[in-house]
Amino acid sequence: MAADASSSPLPRWAPTPSPSRPLWRWGGGTPDARTGTGTGGGEAGAGWSLSRMFRRPAVAGFDGVEAAPGRRAGTDAVDDPGVFLTWEDVCVTVAGGAYGAQPVSIVSGISGHARPGEVLAIMGPSGCGKTTLLDALAGRLGPGVNETGLILINGRREKLAFGTSAYVTQDNVLMSTMSVREAVYYSAQLQLPGTMPAAEKRVHADGVIREMGLGDAMDTRIGGRMTKGISGGQRKRVTICIEMLTRPRLLFLDEPTSGLDSAASYHVMSHITRIAARENMTIVAAVHQPSGDVFDLFHGLCLLSNGRTVFFGAASDATQFFAQSGFPCPQLRNPSDHFLRIINKDFDEEIVESSKARRKTAAEAIDILTDAYQSLAYSEKTMNQIAEMKQIGGAPFRKREQASFTTKLFVLTRRSFVNMHRDIGYYWMRLGVYLGIGVCLGTIFYQLGHSYSSIQSRCEVIMYTTALLTFMAIGGFPSFVEDVKVFRRERLSGHYGVAEFVISNTLSATPYLAVIAVIPGAMLYYLTGLTKGADHFVYFVVDLCMCTMLVESMMMIISVIVPDFLMGIVIGAGVQGVMMLNSGFFRLPSELPKPVWKYPCYYISFHKYAVQGFYKNEFIGQTFPSDQLIEKNVTISGLQVLQEKLEVEMGYSKWVNIAILCGMMVVYRVIFFAIVKIAEEVRPKQRRMGWKWCK
Repeated sequence: MAADASSSPLPRWAPTPSPSRPLWRWGGGTPDARTGTGTGGGEAGAGWSLSRMFRRPAVAGFDGVEAAPGRRAGTDAVDDPGVFLTWEDVCVTVAGGAYGAQPVSIVSGISGHARPGEVLAIMGPSGCGKTTLLDALAGRLGPGVNETGLILINGRREKLAFGTSAYVTQDNVLMSTMSVREAVYYSAQLQLPGTMPAAEKRVHADGVIREMGLGDAMDTRIGGRMTKGISGGQRKRVTICIEMLTRPRLLFLDEPTSGLDSAASYHVMSHITRIAARENMTIVAAVHQPSGDVFDLFHGLCLLSNGRTVFFGAASDATQFFAQSGFPCPQLRNPSDHFLRIINKDFDEEIVESSKARRKTAAEAIDILTDAYQSLAYSEKTMNQIAEMKQIGGAPFRKREQASFTTKLFVLTRRSFVNMHRDIGYYWMRLGVYLGIGVCLGTIFYQLGHSYSSIQSRCEVIMYTTALLTFMAIGGFPSFVEDVKVFRRERLSGHYGVAEFVISNTLSATPYLAVIAVIPGAMLYYLTGLTKGADHFVYFVVDLCMCTMLVESMMMIISVIVPDFLMGIVIGAGVQGVMMLNSGFFRLPSELPKPVWKYPCYYISFHKYAVQGFYKNEFIGQTFPSDQLIEKNVTISGLQVLQEKLEVEMGYSKWVNIAILCGMMVVYRVIFFAIVKIAEEVRPKQRRMGWKWCK
């Protein structure tokens, strides 16, 4: 075996010991990074639990693939098969920029395959379609993108249930307030089976963190826009940790080495490669420009340029393919650097080297290589292997066991509560502003009394308080947008559902909303001298709290439609401004134009119900002297003020106004739930339409 390895300049890697695919060992005696033999991480204490719960057998008898070392042959072979991923003639297009313009092709006619126990690298220059192809294979293409082609798993169109696949995105979407340990541990509680003890989950999470070289940063916060935390490379490794917790059968990695130095890149990828061999995982990674050591870890290579296949096959065969095509790799040059230098069209004025013709542009080199790939035996070999893999079959995937609904709800509520407590932009900054404005408002309208002019002053205090509280609720929108990004990532990975997110967000936010309503509300209420009585104060605080919860529910809808927080703030402020105009304060209900503004805007404005509830709470049971310029020595009741001056609807109690606000809050959150669910239903339909085009 040693002789075979030494005779080959770029050895052919194998995930398992096989005479046809010899192993190559790092440093002559260290464990093979691609087979998982020897030491090198393991499961760090809790691995036995995951091996027992998530065991996957090797799929033996296919091109030298044997049972992985240390695995019992035939265990659960039918129940939990490996993943043979194939794709044929995959094309991805997006609509042109101008109306009526032709669709723009991003990926064109790509075919390939990935096998259990191996790592397939998708490489190419920036903008060549690596991430698009990865998204197409993972079923994560966004709206407005048309996909055609045939993508099969074990010879069938398979819907990936939870635990069957994971996707490490290029962007590190994490909660900035969490420490590394907390981020991974909370995710472990969500993903790992409910039957697994919490102590084992914690031990396993710690082990995965150490495997990725993050032991020294366990208690360091991730950091974000307001606080500094771990580095970008460490964030990438935390993201990988989270997706590797359940050892999925199919793992997609988008730029896993971005932000990592060469040593960290090698250690991370070698660890992933060992896990692929040991756990019989199928790994597809889009890699920008790996080092020579990292490139040597890859079993397969899919080389793209301008959305076309330049080469697909064993990574060790790529150097020979380029040499046969007239572009040999110079000695001591990293093969991946050589490949990307040849096929990068961004700098076409620079001439690439060729042994057959000394002056060729990158465009010409790409044409030569794509033609060579189609004419030589490489393309035919790829299609033959795809045909064989399509015949493998196997039992359909089953959704893995994960935490129960109540466990997920508890974990999400706790995580959200901690995040809101630590993020100063969520509620604490708002509380400070409310306290400051409360002092200002309370001193300006200090002890209003019961004069005739106090009627208007009370209305102004109520309206200003309602407007300020609702407008300031937009201040937490940037923090909530970050939470929605985390929710989207975890939702796409199947960690939990929309219902758990909505309920947990409501439960965790309610205590904070109560605090920012009670403390400033109490200060304002007693400084201005509004109607005395504990029941009146309780209603005042409850109404304030319901207003903020309702606005946050409305901003949830905006966040899922407009994910950019600057646009979301503008849209949210605009919507509230329109609702405020129809509240009955600036113009009485009878004076509002009936088309549009009264019907329906007046009745769907939550300000109407909030303000009228405040009015009822403030004026019922009160008496005021009349306008002395019109009629002297006459008093008017609060009921007259409500009916004649303010035109408040008196057919129902003030608590009905609270119930209406509560109902509107629930409706808004249901709308958020429906939008997310509809978006999830639309995406698979778009994929099925693409499949129909390829038939």
